[in-house]
Amino acid sequence: MSNYSMQTQSIGLKTVANARELGGYRMTDGRTIRHGLLIRGGSLAYVSPTELDRLSGEFHIARVFDFRTSMEVKRSPDLIIEGAERIWLPAFDEEKMSMAKLALPEEAYANLGIWLVSHASEQSVQDVARNMYSYMVSNEFTQIQYAGFFQNILNIVSGAIYWHCSQGKDRTGLGAALLLAALGADRELIMTDFTISDEVYRKEVDYVSSMVSTEEEREVVRTFVGVNPRYFAAALDLIERDYGSLTNYLKGPICLTDNDIATLRHRYLE
Repeated sequence: MSNYSMQTQSIGLKTVANARELGGYRMTDGRTIRHGLLIRGGSLAYVSPTELDRLSGEFHIARVFDFRTSMEVKRSPDLIIEGAERIWLPAFDEEKMSMAKLALPEEAYANLGIWLVSHASEQSVQDVARNMYSYMVSNEFTQIQYAGFFQNILNIVSGAIYWHCSQGKDRTGLGAALLLAALGADRELIMTDFTISDEVYRKEVDYVSSMVSTEEEREVVRTFVGVNPRYFAAALDLIERDYGSLTNYLKGPICLTDNDIATLRHRYLE
């Protein structure tokens, strides 16, 4: 059983959903990730002034990476961390996903739980849930965005980074998974970090799940209200099938070199 949980990884923010760090995770070579440098979470749209000051003064955030769509950014713009550069890297090609029916409609997000109760039984919605993570790791547009994420991290001179989407779980979780892979984490730890989001959203998942009827519908709820480790594991399987390993994936579509990986490990491990 893993020793890592939301309790061990939380940075103690009450007004930012799912805000936690990668610090303290042990890599396969025995080194651990330095604390306070790699921080993931939900959007900064509703962060309190006090906690905004903490992100600046205590954590010295140098760059904020936002993986949300233009719709999400417009609806809930981030508040600005003093001294931090904001970089928008939308993980999804909104137009193509909408045309191909690979995403939920915009109206779903006005009240996601209620919308899912009414629509989780639909085959199209179940297909979006089942394929979301696999689409992310195989889609060229998304790969380019995460390649940009890494290149911007490599260019940072000092300070911490904060990356997020809306709930800090799926797009943020993929960013964390790729970073952990680059730093030398094994698959078990990558899955552990991803699954911690389930602790954060479990009450909401259980509540919405209680209002649907079938296991297929509950899988949809797990994916969109919380996280779906089974579907995410399938995406990692897809990477390993198509590229041989996560390391090969990082060196392929994510465009990392051996020197880049060495730089990341030198900077973030101790």
